[in-house]
Amino acid sequence: MKKILIIHTGGTIAMSEDTKTGAVKPNPLNPLHDTIHGVEDAELVVEDFLNVPSPHMTPSYMVHLAKRIDKRVMEERIDGVVVTHGTDTLEETAYMLDLILETDIPVVITGAMRSSNELGSDGPYNLLSSIKTASSLEARGKGVLVVLNDEIHTAKNVTKTHTSNIATFQSPQYGPIGIVSKRGVHFHHHPVSDQRFVVPSLQKKVLLLKAVAGMEPEVLQSLCDLPIDGLVIEAFGQGNLPPRTLPALKSLIDKGIPIVLVSRCFNGVVQDTYGYEGGGKELKEMGMIFTNGLNGQKARLKLMVALEKTSDRERLQDIFQR
Repeated sequence: MKKILIIHTGGTIAMSEDTKTGAVKPNPLNPLHDTIHGVEDAELVVEDFLNVPSPHMTPSYMVHLAKRIDKRVMEERIDGVVVTHGTDTLEETAYMLDLILETDIPVVITGAMRSSNELGSDGPYNLLSSIKTASSLEARGKGVLVVLNDEIHTAKNVTKTHTSNIATFQSPQYGPIGIVSKRGVHFHHHPVSDQRFVVPSLQKKVLLLKAVAGMEPEVLQSLCDLPIDGLVIEAFGQGNLPPRTLPALKSLIDKGIPIVLVSRCFNGVVQDTYGYEGGGKELKEMGMIFTNGLNGQKARLKLMVALEKTSDRERLQDIFQR
C-alpha cells in the first residue's frame, strides 16, 4: 500500500459558500478531511500547511512548501505527494515546485472551481484522482503534475484558461499527458526535458509587463530607477515590441538587468523573425533573452530562480531555451 502525503494550502477546494450572501470564504476546518475517510487503497498522511486564498500565495510560500515536501519525503517513507491549492495561482506554485523540488517521487497539485458545499463540487473528485495519480508508478520522474477534471498535465505547460469552468486547466499546444479513469491512471506521453535548481531562498525582484499597442515608454523608463533584478515582457506575436520602448529597454540592459521575452499568445514560441524596428531580430541583438514557450507568470518565476544561480546572459539564454 502506497503512503501518500496530502498537504493542504487552502483555496476554493477548502472553502464553502455562505448560503445567505453567496460569498465563498475559507473554512476554519478543511472540508476535504471528510473526503479521504473512504480511501482504502492508500495510506494517507495529512498536513494543513496553509489555509490561504490562492491570490495570497507568494514565491516565499512556494519555497517553504518545497522545503517542507523535501524534508518529509527524506525523513519518512513517502511514496507520493498531493498538494491542494487555489486555482488562481496553482500553475505558478506547480511550476515553482517543478523547478526546485529535489525529490523525484510523484508530486501532484490539484484544486477546485466550486467550493465544498456548492452543487457539483469538483474538489473531492479531483482530490481522489490526484491520490490515484500520486500512487501510480508511472507518475514517477515526470516532474510535478497537475490533476483536475480527469486530466493529467505537466506543471510547465498547464495554465488556467477560464474564470469559472471546471475544465479550465489546459495545456495549449501540447494537451494533457495522461488521464484518470475509474480503472486507473493512464499516461500517453511524457516530458522530454527536466530542469532542477537547488535554491535556499529567493532574493531577486523580477517584474512582469505586458506589451500593448502604443505602449508608453515612460512606464519602462521608470523601471530604470527601481531596484529590480530582472524583467519579463509579454511581447506581441513572435516577440516584437513598440519602437518607442527600445531606448528604455536598452538602458535597462546596459545596467545589467536581464530582460526575458515571452509572447502574449498562448501558442507558439518567441523568435528573432522580424527585422523592422522593435522586431525580434533587433531585440535579440540588443541582448534580450528569448524563451521556449513559457507564459509570462512562469517565466517570471524561472528568472527569479535562475538569477540565484547566475546573471550571465548566455547562461540565462541556455536555461530559458530548455
